[in-house]
Amino acid sequence: MKILFVNASPHGETSHGYGLAIEMIRTLGKSAHGAVVKRDLASQPLPPITQDYAKAITSRDPDASRFDVSEQLIREIETTDALIINTPMHNFTVPAALKLWIDYVLRVHRTFAVTPEGKVGLMRDRPTFVIVASGGFHSGERAWQGDFLTPYLRYALGSIGLKSAHFVLLQGLTHGDEAVTDALQRAREGVARHPLFASDNAITL
Repeated sequence: MKILFVNASPHGETSHGYGLAIEMIRTLGKSAHGAVVKRDLASQPLPPITQDYAKAITSRDPDASRFDVSEQLIREIETTDALIINTPMHNFTVPAALKLWIDYVLRVHRTFAVTPEGKVGLMRDRPTFVIVASGGFHSGERAWQGDFLTPYLRYALGSIGLKSAHFVLLQGLTHGDEAVTDALQRAREGVARHPLFASDNAITL
């Protein structure tokens, strides 16, 4: 098994989501002995979308070199068997770094086709885990703010064929150490119930 790990947290390795992702990768590695491709969108930001890229997207005979970054990111997904994304929730939705990755990965005629019924994904589905870290609560009984990240990202990933998205929520991370411990425990229990991890019963370092 080959795993692609996409990090969008500006806190990098010190973020709780990053640590959880590494736990998941290590657990998978116990049985898969596979390779891991890391794409850190925070420490190595992607270049902004340019006018040349925008023109190439709509051209009937585009300059293929304009798609170099897009193609590299798409190939990273295509050549892996599982995808793990670690992202914070910024202002109710995805951070700018992850949005830019999405803008490069969602490419007409390459990762999706336009049909009368809407966009149809051209990529093979694979297990996808999205770790969402937030200071407050946006899901469950304690929710007090909106969540535009989860439905948006589920729809965006699904539009290119990645329909098996499992969201792992780390909520209330600014509410003290006890809240962080509780959030991580709930997340580990949720991940352990996924078929890909079920044989291990728990996520441990």
